[in-house]
Amino acid sequence: LCPPPAVTTSDEEDDSDSSTKPIRSEKKKNPVSLFQTGGDPPKEKKTKKKAPPKVAESEEETPETPQKNSNKKGKGKKSKKVKEERTPSPAIEVDNLEEFVLQPAPQGVTVKCRVTRDKKGMDRGLYPTYYLHMDNDKKVFLLAGRKRKKSKTSNYLISIDPTDLSRGGENFIGKLRSNLMGTKFTVFDNGANPDRANADWSNVRQELSAVVYETNVLGFKGPRKMTVIIPGMNADNERVPIRPRNDNDGLLMRWQNKNMDNVIELHNKAPVWNDETQSYVLNFHGRVTHASVKNFQIVHGSDPDYIVMQFGRVADDAFTMDYNYPLCAVQAFAIALSSFDGKLACE
Repeated sequence: LCPPPAVTTSDEEDDSDSSTKPIRSEKKKNPVSLFQTGGDPPKEKKTKKKAPPKVAESEEETPETPQKNSNKKGKGKKSKKVKEERTPSPAIEVDNLEEFVLQPAPQGVTVKCRVTRDKKGMDRGLYPTYYLHMDNDKKVFLLAGRKRKKSKTSNYLISIDPTDLSRGGENFIGKLRSNLMGTKFTVFDNGANPDRANADWSNVRQELSAVVYETNVLGFKGPRKMTVIIPGMNADNERVPIRPRNDNDGLLMRWQNKNMDNVIELHNKAPVWNDETQSYVLNFHGRVTHASVKNFQIVHGSDPDYIVMQFGRVADDAFTMDYNYPLCAVQAFAIALSSFDGKLACE
């Protein structure tokens, strides 16, 4: 039996917007540089775009950012006012869904999403379907994910169609696969298995991310420790393709062997114990409302204020999932799916 879930939100619930994070750290240093590893730039230069629209919003938000962990009422009122003037997520156009879900988030913009878990049907919750939507007025559908049956290890299919979750269908966009222990996960795009590579290897699947869960002294009952490994970005802010030829060349093996060329290591932000509430606390700026062992924030060790991704519960089967550059929707959704896996979850 599990003790009460480990991670709660902080008292500062007024500020419903986590996008203050990238802006605050940008003054310190540009977080984009944390993710650049070189790699081979593509033949055509692409210009950086989409960052300027954020400026107006950042001016509103800067006064309240230093107030991260305090509860002074004056500042709280200010953030409430800002909240009323703002939609939950910046207007992000999703013209081509397949392209959008694999593209890094625009720099300086937090892409805010909602994950819903559907446990209906014959399987009684063993194989729920997870849906990812934009958390804005339009509630644009982005991705669906479901655990495959008859698979030796946990294996989730990710699709750009909420009704077609088949491996062979044209809507298949990626998958999440675990090791036998259920503690390490790899995220692939929809490319071919290396066994079916063409001559120049260009059709072979890319590894988009890997997630490692460590057991702590309390087993999985206390706050989890997560390591997230992602491909680095090249000079044009595009993901360096990582196409392993075999299992010994993937993100997990590179990380284990400390071969970090073109690879970035991220961690979940450690929650802080709060004596008053007798629980571990993380500040989600109002985006998370329920305590859960699944709540987490992913950061780079060199800039813990820049939240690369955060995920947390807002209802029994609803969660918010917000991600920033350099993650794309498929990476963030797959990392979130890994946190639901049966061997980890004790809820």
